[in-house]
Amino acid sequence: MNKLIPFLAILFFISCNSKAQNKKESKKYAFVKSEEQWKKILTDKEYYVLREAGTERAFTSPLNKNYKEGTYVCAACKTALYKSEHKFDSGTGWPSFDRAIKGNVELDVDYKIGYARTELKCNTCGSHLGHSFDDGPQKTTGKRHCINGVALNFIPKEK
Repeated sequence: MNKLIPFLAILFFISCNSKAQNKKESKKYAFVKSEEQWKKILTDKEYYVLREAGTERAFTSPLNKNYKEGTYVCAACKTALYKSEHKFDSGTGWPSFDRAIKGNVELDVDYKIGYARTELKCNTCGSHLGHSFDDGPQKTTGKRHCINGVALNFIPKEK
């Protein structure tokens, strides 16, 4: 019996150290391109933000202060992501929305700066858009989707 206890302890620690639980399956997106193909169709700044999860400088996007009626689409694959009626001025320097078009934006976890943040990605091509925060308008969703303007194209509403 005394020899069994150390054996069980070692077995317990080995089973707790398994990496099987840490494996994250790679999502399959409907719109897929190689990195070389992305580099050919995106500008350097778009590639940096959309494919390398970079961040554009605050207050540099012309879409930050765009309040025309229309739809904001993914700059990479043209999927409709946000409606103009859900856009608000957060004062942060990036286009901000209180919600996405249902089913078109994926939520993921990003640990790049040392703690967990909710990353927002295009659900069609997997491109990085920005991050979600809980400091949005309390009268609506309470969410702030802080989006890199370079990740979006604006399609004005037809009159």
